[in-house]
Amino acid sequence: MAVEPGRWKRCVLITLIMGAASAASIAQSQGFAGKPPVEATTPSGYATRVGLSGDDIIREMLEHNRLRNELLQRYSAVRTYRIRNLEGKLAAQAVVRVDYEAPDKKTFKKTSENGSGIVRHLVFDRLLQSEGETSSGRERHNSAITPANYTFTLAGEDEVGSYDCFVFAVTPKRKDKYLFEGKIWIAADDFAIVRIAGRPAKKPSFWINRADFVREYQRIDGFWLPLRDETYVEVKMYGRRVFTVDHERYVINHPTPLQAGTGEPIDPDERLR
Repeated sequence: MAVEPGRWKRCVLITLIMGAASAASIAQSQGFAGKPPVEATTPSGYATRVGLSGDDIIREMLEHNRLRNELLQRYSAVRTYRIRNLEGKLAAQAVVRVDYEAPDKKTFKKTSENGSGIVRHLVFDRLLQSEGETSSGRERHNSAITPANYTFTLAGEDEVGSYDCFVFAVTPKRKDKYLFEGKIWIAADDFAIVRIAGRPAKKPSFWINRADFVREYQRIDGFWLPLRDETYVEVKMYGRRVFTVDHERYVINHPTPLQAGTGEPIDPDERLR
């Protein structure tokens, strides 16, 4: 069956956006995968206000991530996926419920969707499939923000909202669709990643001039979980498109053990002190 020219162009465009958005989404994992040797570097003459080196901060980040992952047994959330042009015109939208069960199981269920069926199928469905695949096994290890995959360079300090943060430049150790190059912001109080900004380490396509993303995290009950993803894709001959994911309505089920004598769940903030 012949494909109409307009429909064919839309398919090409969405496929390109899918490549960039998928790479960015996978690269933004804050998962912990083992405890390899730290390889962080600090610019000559730079010292943090609290006297920590880059090695110290990355080591603390890995350890705190490990403890948080041990405590986070399950959660549910609602995500809203959208693709728009720069004028704000909506191409497609999907609302998805995600359920997580430790250590690495994620399930997804669409609750509503509208807009282009091509976009929803080629972008949203495939992104959910990719995330399910990279939440476990070798793909999780290959996408984790650890010294096995990145070199970290302490670049300074900054504020993200109400959080004082250490800023690191991150350089991937290989050209891989699961990795990114850019910066991370690490909270000074509990060493969680608060913000990530960058671009895929491996260019998704010849047709994509640029693909930049930002992910922001939020702290809920001592856990850090995604708040918002925003990816800008510049496609040759088609211009720029904006892909966003909003993460809302988290319900976190605290794991055992319970606090002795109270029957109440242990606060992750207490465990991490």
